Amino acid sequence: MFIASFMFIGLFAVSMAHFLWALGRTWPIRDEKLLAQTVVGTAGVQHMPPRWASLGVAIATLAAGILALALADHDSGGAWLTITGCGLALLFLARGLVGYTGWWAAQTPEPNFRLNDRRVYSPLCLLLGLGYIALVVIRLS
Repeated sequence: MFIASFMFIGLFAVSMAHFLWALGRTWPIRDEKLLAQTVVGTAGVQHMPPRWASLGVAIATLAAGILALALADHDSGGAWLTITGCGLALLFLARGLVGYTGWWAAQTPEPNFRLNDRRVYSPLCLLLGLGYIALVVIRLS
């Protein structure tokens, strides 16, 4: 439960930021262009993605956090939950690893994004992926 709780806290924070962006807020940066350069990172980005996209990410990350908590309960969910945990582990590990490739750097050249991706976004995804692996392994043992 310790691992799942920390994963939930991280995913909940990401979810809340995306929910605020879905409402049109630019927290934690006051300028939309700078926020887009920091969290989207594509060349020449001027605006945040559509609000529905941010809402979708908010819902997905909240669901991923809830699934982490559910994985910590060995008696719930059955095989589908374990398989979902494996899928989420692969998804987060892939996102974390791709953040360190030259291809990703070419896709997201904005300096603010590059800095945050290497220091925050990719490491967080790698930790979440490892967390899901740990939860699945503990669940199966």
